[in-house]
Amino acid sequence: MNYQSTNGSSPAVSLQQAVLNGLAPDGGLYMPSEIPHVSPEFIGAMDSLSFQDIAYIFGAPYFLDSVPGFEYRRIVDESFNFDVPLVQLDRDSWVLELFHGPTLAFKDFAARFMARLMAHYAQEFDQRITVLVATSGDTGSAVAHGFLGVDKIDVVILYPSGRVSVMQEKQLTTMGQNITALEVQGSFDDCQAMVKTAFLDPELAQRMKLASANSINIARLLPQMFYYIFLCSRLRPQWMPITVSVPSGNLGNLTAGLMAKRMGAPIQHFIAANNNNDTLAQYLRTGVFHPKPSVSTVSNAMDVGNPSNFARMQALYNNDVEAMRHDVIGYSFTDGQTTRAIATTYKQYGYIMDPHGAVGYLALQEYQQMHSSCTGVIVETAHPAKFADVVEPAIGQTVPMPDRLGAYAARAKQSIVIGNTFEDLKTFLTSKH
Repeated sequence: MNYQSTNGSSPAVSLQQAVLNGLAPDGGLYMPSEIPHVSPEFIGAMDSLSFQDIAYIFGAPYFLDSVPGFEYRRIVDESFNFDVPLVQLDRDSWVLELFHGPTLAFKDFAARFMARLMAHYAQEFDQRITVLVATSGDTGSAVAHGFLGVDKIDVVILYPSGRVSVMQEKQLTTMGQNITALEVQGSFDDCQAMVKTAFLDPELAQRMKLASANSINIARLLPQMFYYIFLCSRLRPQWMPITVSVPSGNLGNLTAGLMAKRMGAPIQHFIAANNNNDTLAQYLRTGVFHPKPSVSTVSNAMDVGNPSNFARMQALYNNDVEAMRHDVIGYSFTDGQTTRAIATTYKQYGYIMDPHGAVGYLALQEYQQMHSSCTGVIVETAHPAKFADVVEPAIGQTVPMPDRLGAYAARAKQSIVIGNTFEDLKTFLTSKH
């Protein structure tokens, strides 16, 4: 399996090259040269297999050219060693809980997998790697935890000052060891632009080996396909096909779902659930992609005005908006609607949602008003305790705090404040090498 740039001007490369390069030399994102297809019936017959078994089977075409089978199985088993519950709200609505990993966010799936894959490559190369990652919240903590103490890898996390929750900031700034947190005086879009520029800078390329842990890296995206396939293996045939509502920011989670659909997952439709940062929803309505500065919301992990993975979505649909509309519909919601939805789901179902899941719930509700027989699944991306300042006033109750999350509260924040330009980042990186 080779990997090609979405810009089409760079040669195809191996998985190892795609992972370690992050961005293609022409500035594009890597995509697999083909997406193997299996029958939905095959997926439906996998109801007795574990998540790890499904990940191994469906990841094999992408990874076994680059990683020995026994090593790939070890990476899978170590990465996905937590539950993936599917909770039913009512007759037609379910929640896929993706927050049972170490940092209580869906980013644990990809971050843990990527950390082990990169560690394997680092040992092969016998070279130190600096991993750069921009975060709007949960990515940073998942990457920090996944790479903590990994030999021959340093991690530099860029996050927007004042735009992540208190608990998210605690998680990504208190690790120490090989993890450095840069508190950027700007937005997530600034952080993301700084990281992208770093990969295209020839001086940095000569001085150090840079790799990305954002969803611009194909190794972040591929493992996220697995839980969509797992979901379809767990719902009985009478609920098929399904519609999945995905809280959407940088569009990696949604793109992974669309790739799983291409592989054969019996998902009829995807809903791109946006907050006020509704670039994709606007594109699906108008056919015009118009990036704009991000705005701060209570669902901060989705505060992305220029989502990177839109390029991959365009590649999947050959830049055909009508083809994309056949599979994806977009909705956007305000903070007020989001907090009311948190209250509604608690009152109606006794279920506590985080703000991102609440946006997904609202989008599914709107879709089901037009498609009354639709079986819908909301992708719940983070534990509500990570956003207690938003959730608790909405439900009038204290959100139970998992011990592994509460342990961060007493730790001292360790961050380095920098400006929001690439030169600020470059100055920091070159001072260390």
